[in-house]
Parts: sequence; C-alpha cells; structure tokens
Amino acid sequence: MLALDYVFRIFSLARGMFALVGLGAVLLVALPAPRGAVLLHAAQLAEAEQQEDLAPADPPSPAPAAAAPTVALQVAQIESVDEREQRVVSEFIARRYRVAEAASAEFVSTAYRTGRELSLDPLLILAVMAVESRYNPVAESSMGAKGLMQVIPRYHPEKLLEHGGEHALLDPQTNIEVGAQILREYLRRYGDTEAALQKYAGALDEPGSQYAAKVLAEKARLQQILSRAKREV
Repeated sequence: MLALDYVFRIFSLARGMFALVGLGAVLLVALPAPRGAVLLHAAQLAEAEQQEDLAPADPPSPAPAAAAPTVALQVAQIESVDEREQRVVSEFIARRYRVAEAASAEFVSTAYRTGRELSLDPLLILAVMAVESRYNPVAESSMGAKGLMQVIPRYHPEKLLEHGGEHALLDPQTNIEVGAQILREYLRRYGDTEAALQKYAGALDEPGSQYAAKVLAEKARLQQILSRAKREV
C-alpha cells in the first residue's frame, strides 16, 4: 500500500514537471528576453517541488507515557491491604473464640469501618468485644448490658434513638457502632486510653486498672498476629 502511494506521488510529480516544461517552452517563445532567466527560474521551481514531494512524512508522534497510578488505584491498593488485615484477624478470632467464620468476618469488618468513621483503632474495639462478651452477639449481663460490647441501654438512650431503641443492641453492627461511640466519648473526655477503658467498664476507681489491662493485652495479641502475618508474606 505504501509502494502504490509512492508511485502515485512520482506520477503527480512528473506530470507537474512536464507542465512546467511546457510553460517554459511557451514563455521561451512568447517572451522576447531574457529567456535564459525565465528557464532558470522554472527549473528552480520544479526542483523545489520535487524535494517537497519526496520529503519523508512526519514521524508518528510517540505514544504517551504510561500515566502515574491514579488516586483510585492507590486507594484500591490500600483497601487490599486493609482486607488482608481483616482476614487475618477474623481467622484468629474464629479459632480462638470458636466463632463461625462468617460471623467473625462481619464483626471485624464492622469494627474496621466504624473505627475509620470515628478515628478509633479497630483493634481496640475488637479487644473490648473479646473481654466483654467473647464475641457473643446475644450476651446479656445481670446489670442489663447487651450484645458484643455489653452496652447498658439505660445509660445511653440518646444513642439508641436513631436505631429504634434498645432492642437494636442485639444487632451486631448496631452494638459495635454504639459501643464504639461510647468508647470514643470517654477517650476524648479523659485523654487517656486506660482511664477511658476503666470508665467504659464502670470501674474507674478499680485498683490496678485490671479491666484496662485485659483489653490492652488482647489488643497487643491482635497486633502480634498481624505482625507475624506480615513477616510471613
């Protein structure tokens, strides 16, 4: 196809040259003088046209460089790391506390989502669940505490209004969200994790802060599981 196009260009060039030669002959006869200058000018025009027609075509523009990773791709990569962490944690909880894997995955996913929304460490939320209910979503205490994070409804009625009342505390997602809101309030009030945990348990004056020590030990255990999983990757 390229060869045929080149032949057509040569043909057009030749035809133009013949036309110029004919024009030169007419001018040679018609013009009195100086005929040599006229012929020289015609020859220069023909040569210029030949060079222009035979000039190589402009090279194709180089392909654009590969675009840098977009923000969406970076977010996707972050989310994949987050998902791997959740899988490791949920598998550990399922084994240690004999929780169904589907239920464990739901608890962990809700804790991570709620932690992001409230700027709260999801491992701390999960550690509270472990100490409070051992991941039993229908646990109830003699004091009236309910669900995974053992929320006492009479102390937090305003937080339950948007969820339809205290019966919603037996829904795992609602219980985690409300319990995390309470924990965040105590963290802001006291500015100290140990004091906030003791307040959460209603044991602010407990000698030795035993409740906080249990929660923080469980959180450290989860962190160790994640660190070990990262080294094995």
